[in-house]
Amino acid sequence: MGDERDIREQLSAGLPDEAFVTDGLLTKRVLRAHALAMLAPTAGERLWDLGAGTGSIGIEWCRLHPTNLAVAVERNPERVSRILTNAGNLGVADQLAVVTADASDALDHLPEPDAVFVGGGLDTALLRRCWERLPSGGRLVAHSVTADSDAVLLEAFTRWAGELNRVAVEVGEPLGRFTGFRPLRTVTTWAATKS
Repeated sequence: MGDERDIREQLSAGLPDEAFVTDGLLTKRVLRAHALAMLAPTAGERLWDLGAGTGSIGIEWCRLHPTNLAVAVERNPERVSRILTNAGNLGVADQLAVVTADASDALDHLPEPDAVFVGGGLDTALLRRCWERLPSGGRLVAHSVTADSDAVLLEAFTRWAGELNRVAVEVGEPLGRFTGFRPLRTVTTWAATKS
């Protein structure tokens, strides 16, 4: 990036991807900022980050206010270790609880959420259970990168309304002596607030 300032001082969502230790399973910066905008956090709220991968959504949620809390649920123990490392590196270890489990197995044991982000393990039953657990005014945001999961989000949009978007991002990179754009995987996003 060429910017030498401490990323821990950044006040907005959308930390550089390099701020996270990852195995590649990371919600990219632009999509992370979009998801957090759709989650619309306010002070003192709790987020469930389901299928947390690197933990970037939950970590950035916590960074937005010192009273925000998050529960990151991830079934892969190596990724759980990375989430803990990232939370410590980015100063939110005390705000982020990490649960090693499949999201569908963990839901009944989690404290009430104000918002839910589903980044992995998306299916109709999981979304329905998340929706049922949300209080009035709670927000649910989910991302999909497969046709199968897109169908789940279309069904959710039909049932609960909200916003359904496809986000395509292209990144500039060298192409011979020129610069060209390489597309990243297109992501379908669904966001809704429970009335």
